[in-house]
Amino acid sequence: MTENGKSYSTDEIQERVDAYISQFKEGYFSPLSLMARLTEELGEMAREVNHYYGEKPKKSSETRKNIDEELGDIIFVLTCFANSLDIDMSEAFELSINKIETRDKDRWTHKG
Repeated sequence: MTENGKSYSTDEIQERVDAYISQFKEGYFSPLSLMARLTEELGEMAREVNHYYGEKPKKSSETRKNIDEELGDIIFVLTCFANSLDIDMSEAFELSINKIETRDKDRWTHKG
């Protein structure tokens, strides 16, 4: 949930991002540019994870960010990617989770 207590469905996320991007003449970046942005955001998240859980603490001069913020940036860029290619994120997730639940159903030790 967000600070205001609201949860968003993937449809709502995609609609909100589209409403934002649609305000601008430039529209969505190309898939290649979005891939570069996603890579940048993943790098920023990796840096934060390393600062919190790894052996590399932040310098005192570095701005403190949190993993939530970085994950949100990744969700935004992924949503831009999906929207720009007319991909329904719920359908994409369904394809992925079905594959994982089938392929990996006996891969791990079940609880109880």
